[in-house]
Amino acid sequence: MRSNFLRGISHGIPIALGYLSVSFGFGISAVRSGLSVFAASTISATNLTSAGQAAGIDIIAAGGTILEMILVQLTINIRYSLMALSLSQKLDKKFTTPHRLIASYGITDEIFAVCSAQPNMLVPSYMYGMIFIAAAGWILGTFLGASAGQILPESVSSAMGIVLYGMFLAIIIPPAKKQKSVLCAVAIAAVLSLIFKYFLAFISSGFAIIICAVAASSVCALLFPVEETEEAKQ
Repeated sequence: MRSNFLRGISHGIPIALGYLSVSFGFGISAVRSGLSVFAASTISATNLTSAGQAAGIDIIAAGGTILEMILVQLTINIRYSLMALSLSQKLDKKFTTPHRLIASYGITDEIFAVCSAQPNMLVPSYMYGMIFIAAAGWILGTFLGASAGQILPESVSSAMGIVLYGMFLAIIIPPAKKQKSVLCAVAIAAVLSLIFKYFLAFISSGFAIIICAVAASSVCALLFPVEETEEAKQ
C-alpha cells in the first residue's frame, strides 16, 4: 500500500507543478473579484476544476444566483462523470464504494489521463497518492496567488491574472489544429460570447456561459457526428 501511494505521488508531481502555476493565477483573479485569501483557498480545496472555479468567481463577482451557479457547474463539470465511468473499468477489486466516493473528489483531466495510461489495474492507494499531491499543488498555488494579489501592484496583478486563461488556450489550441469539430465549437462559443458581451449584456454571465457551451456543442454534434465503428456495431 505504501509503495503504491508513493508511486502515485511520484506520478502526480508533474501535475502538481502545473497546477501550482495555474492556480496562482486563479488566486489572483479570486482576490481581484473581492474574495478573501481564505475563501479562494477554500474554493480550491473543495473544487478541483479550473474552468468551473473561473466561471464561479465571475458569477460571484456579478452577484449571480444560486441557480446560475448550479447550472454553470453542471454544464462545465459534467465531463468528470464520463471520466469516472471510463476509469471504473480499470479499478481493482479493492475499490469498494467508499473508496470510489473518496477518489471521485480528485478526478481531473490530468489525473484521468495519467490513470488511463497505467498498464495495471488501479488501486485506491495509488490514486490517493496522486490526488493528494495534485490537490496540494492546486491549493498551495491558490493560497500564494491570493496572498500575492493583496500586496502586488494592480498592474502586476492584472498581468498575472491571465495565467488561468493562458492554460485554457493551451488546452484548446492543439486539438483545434487537428479537429475541425473542436475548432468549430471554439469559434461558435467565442462569437456567442462576444454577442452576449456587447449586444446582450442584460443576460447574466452565468446564463451566457451555459448558452454558449450548450449551443456550441449542440451545433457541432449535428455538423460533426461521431461515426460508429465496426467494433461498436457488433
